[in-house]
Amino acid sequence: MSEGFSSRFSAEEMAAIRRSLRDEARFGADLMSLLKRVAKRIPFAEDLLAAYFCTRDPATPRRVRLTLLAALGYFVLPIDAIPDIMPIIGFSDDAAVMAAAIAAVAGSITPEHRQKAQDTLAGL
Repeated sequence: MSEGFSSRFSAEEMAAIRRSLRDEARFGADLMSLLKRVAKRIPFAEDLLAAYFCTRDPATPRRVRLTLLAALGYFVLPIDAIPDIMPIIGFSDDAAVMAAAIAAVAGSITPEHRQKAQDTLAGL
């Protein structure tokens, strides 16, 4: 029997994701703060930022926005399947969640979102 995507998160993790997403400004600040610390160590930093800029775009459909926000929330969330402080493999679960979310909504992340991500990373 196949379980749905949301069943992979515990009730505690889902509550933490919901709390972090309620305050968009704080969520964006948390994401940028974390990226400043780890951007050079993770190969998918540009994808994270492009996904974030996609969620901020008013033209992005709600379903896409929610999918990406859940994946970004998991990245920012301190509770993790594999702790981020573990060298090399620490971000592998985050990368897998992000890759799945991006694959599900790939057509919605535009070249403009990717360019903003590149510009932002260049400024970190």
